Amino acid sequence: MKRDRFGYGNDVPAFSRTDYEVGVTQLSGVELRMAADPTQLSIVRAVAADIAMRQDFDLDSIEDLKLAVDETCSTLITLAAQDAVLSCHFAVDDRGAVHVSAKVATKAASGPDENSFGWRVLTALVDSVETRIEEAEGSVVHIGLVKSTAGAVDA
Repeated sequence: MKRDRFGYGNDVPAFSRTDYEVGVTQLSGVELRMAADPTQLSIVRAVAADIAMRQDFDLDSIEDLKLAVDETCSTLITLAAQDAVLSCHFAVDDRGAVHVSAKVATKAASGPDENSFGWRVLTALVDSVETRIEEAEGSVVHIGLVKSTAGAVDA
């Protein structure tokens, strides 16, 4: 039986509920791919906090980013198709702002509820939030956000 890089055979999904992958991209970013399952959120929060600390965010800004990333991923998980993979990409721009882009294949071609309490909290925690739906061979919902350090915001 042919096995994939995680040691699974062809009859088992590529990602189980405990597998995840961390990679460094060419853009000096970090990408996480994991099962779209709430049990994986602690990994995403930890990566967000580490990146924010390395950018010298203050403690409140670190917590804001962690909460925003948690809300983003939780929102996508509720929309996710069965056995979907949640992908989160973190990058830092030349001003020190953290850019997060998350996506997941969804059950239906609808995005997050932008009138929900969670969405309002999310938009209050970060500098900007964008969402889009990609409809090619099923639907993929993308949510992107940007969080700057206090000194990086333009006056």
